[in-house]
Amino acid sequence: MLELTLDMEQYDCPFIDTTEATDVSFAAVHWEFDSARHELETRMLVEGADRGALENGLGALADHENMRECTLLSKQGEAAQIRTTIDETDAMGTIRANEGYITGPFHIREGAELWHVGFDREATADETLEALDRANEFDVVERERVSPHSVTGFVQNVGAAMTLVEGCRDLSPTERRTLEAAVDRGYFESPRGASLGDLADEFGVSKTAVSKNLRRAEGKAMGRVSEALSEMDEDESA
Repeated sequence: MLELTLDMEQYDCPFIDTTEATDVSFAAVHWEFDSARHELETRMLVEGADRGALENGLGALADHENMRECTLLSKQGEAAQIRTTIDETDAMGTIRANEGYITGPFHIREGAELWHVGFDREATADETLEALDRANEFDVVERERVSPHSVTGFVQNVGAAMTLVEGCRDLSPTERRTLEAAVDRGYFESPRGASLGDLADEFGVSKTAVSKNLRRAEGKAMGRVSEALSEMDEDESA
């Protein structure tokens, strides 16, 4: 099995158009393709920069000419869950016609969509990329041959992976931004690329406040890492 990660810019996708026009992003948590009707039904998580951006994004998506159905399922703060139905896009049709299949969730932001696509044969993947290039803009971000052993390992450790995801969700927006900045600036490296003072200056708060936010974020994240490691140990010993 060959897995490709594509950074895709479709010209007929309502989600991509919406992220270009408004400050929102989408992540598909479930999708189902109706081959008879050539329709894709999805359940999407929508996140806006703020509540106003979310409202603008939902309105723009519902009004898009290529959107067949858009139903709001829930909304809280700057995030929402929706169910949508769209026509098959050119890229979707090309991948399906060449026996390709989706191997992971869609992520859409700032006018581009990250796809994870699988093919049984490498030659088929190359033919598909050539066909896609005729009507779409894309970059191959990653190209990886996946062995049966690695697939088995992934399936066995899905529970541990979800534990890590939940750990990320446990973080407050402030804790998440602080932790991301600390990693990006090299705070955890040796020697350190940034100090608490540098982080405090970046966020416009005291070193004490940054330290507290960072400790809370580390505690939550490492707690989930410990849970995930325990789950992996249990799976391996089963």
